[in-house]
Amino acid sequence: MRRVCAWRPSRQPLLRRVPTQLAPAPWTALAAAGVLVIGSAVLYATLTNWSWRSAPGTALLVLAFFAHYANALWSIYERRSLRLTSWQWAQLGFGLCIPLLLAQHVATTRLAEQYLGTDSSYNSILLLQWQISPRLAVIQAVTLLTVWIHACIGIHFWLRTKLWYADWRLGFFAVALLLPTLALSGYLAAGNEVLREAAKDAAFAKNVLGDASLTDDALAVAKRIAAAIIFTHLGLLALVFIARSVRRRIHESRRPPVLAHPSGQRLPILPGSTVLETLRDHGIPHASVCGGRARCTTCRIQVSKGLETLPPPQELEAKALARIAAPAGMRLACQVRPTADLSVTPACAADASAADGHVPGGLEGSERLITVMFVDLRGSTTLGEAKLPYDVLFILNRFFYEMKQSLEATNGHYSQFTGDGLMALYGLHSDDPTTGPADALRGAREMLMRVEQLNRSLKDELPQPLQIGIGIHYSEAIVGAMGPPRSMIITAIGDTVNTCARLESLTKEFDCVMIVSRPAAEAGGLDIEGCELRQAPVKGRMEPVEFYTLHWPSSMPA
Repeated sequence: MRRVCAWRPSRQPLLRRVPTQLAPAPWTALAAAGVLVIGSAVLYATLTNWSWRSAPGTALLVLAFFAHYANALWSIYERRSLRLTSWQWAQLGFGLCIPLLLAQHVATTRLAEQYLGTDSSYNSILLLQWQISPRLAVIQAVTLLTVWIHACIGIHFWLRTKLWYADWRLGFFAVALLLPTLALSGYLAAGNEVLREAAKDAAFAKNVLGDASLTDDALAVAKRIAAAIIFTHLGLLALVFIARSVRRRIHESRRPPVLAHPSGQRLPILPGSTVLETLRDHGIPHASVCGGRARCTTCRIQVSKGLETLPPPQELEAKALARIAAPAGMRLACQVRPTADLSVTPACAADASAADGHVPGGLEGSERLITVMFVDLRGSTTLGEAKLPYDVLFILNRFFYEMKQSLEATNGHYSQFTGDGLMALYGLHSDDPTTGPADALRGAREMLMRVEQLNRSLKDELPQPLQIGIGIHYSEAIVGAMGPPRSMIITAIGDTVNTCARLESLTKEFDCVMIVSRPAAEAGGLDIEGCELRQAPVKGRMEPVEFYTLHWPSSMPA
């Protein structure tokens, strides 16, 4: 029986004008930023030459180079499989070319200064590269592009795991294109200027090279030093690949552990190999946006057998798993190195994007007990015909706000917006799904009370009081995050959802505010004394659904 409103608050305006504040013109900020960038660049250019040529600066630069170089060689040796993606091959290839391209430049500048007594200046290096040996100018330009592309690939595949990067990617691309263009333009201008000076003054080149002590003998020694650097680099690379080959032959002679994949394949695991490397070595596609660096979590797997044989996650993996609230048994394929038989199931599709890595763990899709609620606003069509569009939007926004507040107060999850209604889930984040029906019944009671309050506050604005119909069902459904990568929602699909939608639609036929299925009523502790158990067919189901009708939820748990 519908209750009569006992009081009426003062009328509130449907629409309020919000004063707009004019934003300041952006030119002041842009000018200030430009001055700051230019000033920083000048200061950097002034200090950099001194800092890197000082003893501490040189030591830091050399240490950084050898650390990076040693890490690159070790990463090649450590990999059990060289089945890499195209971008990984590109980054590795450009990186391995850098020592070859830099050898001559390093030998004729800093090493020549240190061991041959030269005193290199910009003019002497430009003369060497543009007049004496023009091929060095080409090598210098190629070196700049190689180093820059190598760095950009690394930065791009590091940042693309961040959700904000997609909005800024065009700006990063513009900077990545502009900086080397300006650098090469400056290098070309400087080279042409030196050539013009040498053409005007026959003694210019001799004087500059003489002041720098770049004699023919010094250049010959520098050339031998460069050759030694190149051959050392190639020798170290060959040593790494030979060591990998020897290790593989030794390991293949032993009985390796086996990785069981959902495709039915059983793959031998080389000692020290990660699950990701094992899968790729056998040609099985598996997601890994970050390239196996424990950043994106798209390579996540659910371990169904052999979890107890795995060591606990290390720091990087533990942080990544904590970030997505991964459930027990979920690990990263790029970090797990099995030593015993293992059975796994990929948790993401093989073509998963960076945004998929932000989906909470355990919500990729699983069948579980869940309580589903459908809420529908009655008479929304009539409301649209009687009110201006702005007024309708205001009323609907107030309605959905109250419904959302009801869900949050009773442990519900706002799953889907259905135009003039919504779908909610209960028991989603609870270890005990049987608490869902009771929470859903409390949520329904809260919604009906809030609708009454809303009718009181908007009585003079409504052609007729707002009414809702609620359907509640409790059963198994497939629950997970679904939809486009950046707009995914946690929802449910399956027979349970269809049945609940059918129950909500029956509230019109039985002229009641709520219909609760028999499983939900029993699990939620609903007082069904005096309530008639009804049945109705559901499209797609062989058996009818049993339910109870409620006109006012006075018997529901408070």
